Amino acid sequence: MKNYQRVTFHTIRLILAAVFIYASIDKIINPEGFAKAIFNHQVLPDSLINVTAIVLPWLELFIGGCLLLNVWTPGAALLTAGLMTVFMAVVSFNLARGLDVACGCFSTTDAKGMDMMTFLRDCLFLVLSWGLVAATFKKSSRIIPSQQASIKPAG
Repeated sequence: MKNYQRVTFHTIRLILAAVFIYASIDKIINPEGFAKAIFNHQVLPDSLINVTAIVLPWLELFIGGCLLLNVWTPGAALLTAGLMTVFMAVVSFNLARGLDVACGCFSTTDAKGMDMMTFLRDCLFLVLSWGLVAATFKKSSRIIPSQQASIKPAG
């Protein structure tokens, strides 16, 4: 990997780490408020709202920590891209429906509804996260040499 590619990779990794860690903090502190935000999006059955409000912020914190420390990076990158894809789908779905609800992305007390800036911000994070996945697996494939199995005849 060339130097500018390495710098770009680590910059994207650290940006996404900061985003996920920051996004998790208020949700961990206020799971009830986050549960209300999830409920307002009207995309999950009621039976999954509370468990999502408890588990998702801790998953975001874990992913952010992995990205920050550069440990388990391939898995963290995939989870980041997967979550951003889901978040993007929810934002797009609610904007298309004209549903005026607070995102709940970074604050459970934010009364401002989702708008085009929310969509564009999430598009940016989505592109960065899939770019991180591509770079991570491209980097990983160069580190691990392909080994051909050699079969030795018995005897």
